[in-house]
Amino acid sequence: MSDSHLASPESPEGSTSSSEVSTQSSTVDEWTSALALSTGSPGGGAGTGLMLAVASSLASMVAGYTGKEGQARTEVDRIRARAQSLRESALRLADDDASASQAFGAAFRRDPGSAREEAIRNASLHAARSSAVLGDRACEALDDLAWLATHGNPALVADVVVALGALRAAITGARTNVSFDLAALRSGGGTLEEIQKEHPDLWSKVGQFNEAIARIDSLTAQIDHRAAPTDAPTAD
Repeated sequence: MSDSHLASPESPEGSTSSSEVSTQSSTVDEWTSALALSTGSPGGGAGTGLMLAVASSLASMVAGYTGKEGQARTEVDRIRARAQSLRESALRLADDDASASQAFGAAFRRDPGSAREEAIRNASLHAARSSAVLGDRACEALDDLAWLATHGNPALVADVVVALGALRAAITGARTNVSFDLAALRSGGGTLEEIQKEHPDLWSKVGQFNEAIARIDSLTAQIDHRAAPTDAPTAD
């Protein structure tokens, strides 16, 4: 949602306007067409939610193809149930972020003055919290994907890598949007140091999400030789 304040209405003839789309109910074509418009809603934040939905969907698929017995079977079933629940939550959070993005953009388009500054502060905080929730939910999927990377059906290791990539995009989006939205609070004359003191919980999310991204990179590196064997160095 970082570019929402630059948005201007745009709805080419025959297209679906961004206000009519929903991540939960629109077709992929309708939603991506709205994303391509210069409206900012849906924007990068909603795209973050969509990437989380992709990651959780792939996790569910890999778990479904992973045949285990006993305790491992129970773990697979739990992973799949969590992934399916997260997919639904991710789509809802994507729509929530699109709504927050609209408010964010509207605040920046107001006439200069104290009312505009207050609107920007309120919208920025709401947007940052929305992105933080999305990032927290994305981090919840990390342990399950790590389990599937080690114990999942080896024939689907490439799908695990794709899921990790989608999850990385989701957490990166959340991290960047939280940071950008917090920095937008400076429009009222504050400093980053003041913002950190006033909102330590949101400020800390950036570091938490960076740690999750580093973990994803490590997990991907551990299994990439199995997912993409032709990319590995060959012996002379």
